[in-house]
Amino acid sequence: MAYTAAVAGLGSMGMGMAKSLLAAGIETYGSDTDPAKLNEFTSAGGKQAPLIDVAENIDCLMIVVVNAQQTKTVLDSVFEQLKPGAVVVACATVPPEFAKALEAQCQQQGLHYLDAPISGGSVKAAAGAITVLAAGSDEAFTQAQPALDAVAEKVFTLGNQAGPGSALKSINQLLAGVHIAAAAEAITFGLSQGVDAKTTVDVISQCAGTSWMFENRGPHIADGDYTPHSAVDIFVKDLGIVCDIGHSSKFPLPLAATALQQFIAAAGAGLGREDDSAVAKVYANQSDIELP
Repeated sequence: MAYTAAVAGLGSMGMGMAKSLLAAGIETYGSDTDPAKLNEFTSAGGKQAPLIDVAENIDCLMIVVVNAQQTKTVLDSVFEQLKPGAVVVACATVPPEFAKALEAQCQQQGLHYLDAPISGGSVKAAAGAITVLAAGSDEAFTQAQPALDAVAEKVFTLGNQAGPGSALKSINQLLAGVHIAAAAEAITFGLSQGVDAKTTVDVISQCAGTSWMFENRGPHIADGDYTPHSAVDIFVKDLGIVCDIGHSSKFPLPLAATALQQFIAAAGAGLGREDDSAVAKVYANQSDIELP
């Protein structure tokens, strides 16, 4: 019997994942609130239908939305229609306790659940080469395997129940957010010392102070190109989740909290939908520095 998948959320990551499923020969339905994204997906050969109408035929539902609330909304909309044995692959950055609660909800209905946050950005999503930080039962992994093979270059198996995937994603997002803010701070600091942004990027990328985020986001700042591959608002959300987890477990996160405030400042300045490297504009505005 043919394997059927659905992707709920055709954003910068979800669209690439959905197209990767198609490229692997998997019958795939797409769902999004934006008609333009649905049209793009169907033009690529995907199928479009209300998820509730096709849920009984879906073997794997990949939920690639923004947050926990949207994840729960999507799942609740088709929860009773999904066939027993189907797997829900939840890809948003969410608190570990939320992932555990959704897994329990799915198991009561005879569904499998994979706590599967993703990393890699829109470019790797389009290439079917994302990284998945996954935790769940053996049955959940088995049921999701065809879809994972289509969308991922690396799949980390982090445990046999939900929680560790989301925990590892929060660690990743802590570092990613801090590193982006640090890269923006370093490049604008360089400008204040008369070093142009491109030179800072070219030189520091070859020095011990570099990071993956510095090398990836630094050129955005040097080129003055804030096309949103990952938006400022994403890190307002994700670092907020990180800090909430720290608060609930009474663990101090001073670097994450400071980076979060810079992203909040950027969002407050109307930059929320720009690339996350636009946090550099906060530093520039505070120091009267002109960015490229």
